[in-house]
Amino acid sequence: MSTTSLAWPVKATRSFIGACERFPHSLLALLARFSIAAVFWSSGQTKVEGFVLNLVSGESVWGWPKLSDSALALFQEEYRLPFVPPEIAAPMAATAEHLLPALILIGLGTRFSALGLLGMTAVIQLFVYPGAYATHGTWAAVLLGLIVRGPGVLSLDHLLARHIQVGLR
Repeated sequence: MSTTSLAWPVKATRSFIGACERFPHSLLALLARFSIAAVFWSSGQTKVEGFVLNLVSGESVWGWPKLSDSALALFQEEYRLPFVPPEIAAPMAATAEHLLPALILIGLGTRFSALGLLGMTAVIQLFVYPGAYATHGTWAAVLLGLIVRGPGVLSLDHLLARHIQVGLR
């Protein structure tokens, strides 16, 4: 094969890579934040009664949330975490699965919230569903991306950082 015949695939590949590298991180981060928040929020919603907020279906029930009996049973019978009693683990998980995704979604304390969910993911992988590494690996990749690169400019973290920098001048 001649060098001339390889020229167009090389140019096309370089153009494609250049276009990919110009894709705004903030849009990718927003998609990552929304997606991972939806996964954990949905899981948290299965653990509470009295409060429902599903942004996708539009379903909502505005009451005071309480831990469902089925959530406690799940931690007693199926999850069985070592070192943490079900009576403590169930409300902790339900709270974390609501608070951390909400923070990630608005981009507040994003790196720390993502770190918390990454810890939950590790616990789920190691102690609850060790065979689900493909799913948990995907979650971990998204969370690590948010930890390493941050939430982008479409976030409260960015707004606060800009405000603090202006105040320090």
